[in-house]
Amino acid sequence: MTTMTMATTTGTGMRPDPLAPEASATDDGALLALLWLASPALPLGGFSYSEGLEAAVEAGLVRDEASAAAWLQAQLRLAPARADLAVTAAALAAWRQADWSALRELDGWVRRTRESAELRLQTEQQGHAVVQWLGSLAPELHPAPPPAAVPQDLRQPTYPVAYAWALASLTPPALPVARALLAAGFAWCEAMAQAAIKAVPLGQAAGQRLLARLRAALPALVAQAATLPAAQRQSFTPMLAILSARHETQYSRLFRS
Repeated sequence: MTTMTMATTTGTGMRPDPLAPEASATDDGALLALLWLASPALPLGGFSYSEGLEAAVEAGLVRDEASAAAWLQAQLRLAPARADLAVTAAALAAWRQADWSALRELDGWVRRTRESAELRLQTEQQGHAVVQWLGSLAPELHPAPPPAAVPQDLRQPTYPVAYAWALASLTPPALPVARALLAAGFAWCEAMAQAAIKAVPLGQAAGQRLLARLRAALPALVAQAATLPAAQRQSFTPMLAILSARHETQYSRLFRS
């Protein structure tokens, strides 16, 4: 009896069965880590922030599904893609190389470019939550580098820098930066879609359509953020800054930002 080995053919020849454990174990682990890091179940407090959306609703700039989609698509393009996602990309490389100088520069840039007190408080609080969550994991999943090896002034970084620390800890060094940013970007999209459901308000089906639009825009923006030079990184959203400042004293609100 002849034993046959299953393989998949391509135009250039043979390749191993992609379902074989030796071929997929690393990829599966990386995928699971990214799903984990994008999960709304992470105790990072993202559900309590609308990042200006609630104030936009109060001001009448966001009124329904269409206006919420337009607002959030513009915000994704003008804010996270040019700022926090780009910082996360640079910080991921810096954590992997233990480049403390680069991490200090990135963390300082995030703090300096928050355009209102509540937006700065948000990035600091969520960064603290990421570090606390990492420290609560089982010993084999502890942060890498461990907190003891990190300079004191970097042990409570802002959110995009802390998120990069989590990515460096839970994903393999060979993971493409763009793949890592997809997790960070989708976490933002999902949080904002949920904020819109509550603040506009929208139904669940409308919220899913909104998330679909954000998801469709995400890959191209992530590709841009992954290679954005430091000189082109920016955080300049004047309307969002004004709305955030107004939100700090808004009479009635659901969200912290």
